[in-house]
Amino acid sequence: MMPRPNPTRAYGAARAGMPVRSQEADVFRRVTGALRAAQGEGAEMGLRAIRALADNRRLWLAVEGVLVDPTNGLPAPLRASIVSVGRTVLREMEAEKPDLAFLIEVNENIAAGLAGQA
Repeated sequence: MMPRPNPTRAYGAARAGMPVRSQEADVFRRVTGALRAAQGEGAEMGLRAIRALADNRRLWLAVEGVLVDPTNGLPAPLRASIVSVGRTVLREMEAEKPDLAFLIEVNENIAAGLAGQA
């Protein structure tokens, strides 16, 4: 019996060969795509928006965790600037009705910077 193809495993293997910055940009793009899809839900915060915001929150908390690590190789002023942006994003997500367009724009700018397009 032939094993069934596993697209998730194949995608993971393909991503593993990508440079780290490209992988990071890809994560931002995927989270941004979920936020963009949630924009179409109208005035009510639906399950899609709640899930997208939770994923975005996890992403930015992880980014902050990496940036406050003293062994991080980025220059301290750059790390501090990105942490400041991240905290602004986290505050926006705490709003009663978060500005998804703002969150999308910030994520797109970070992804572009990681991809060397900024």
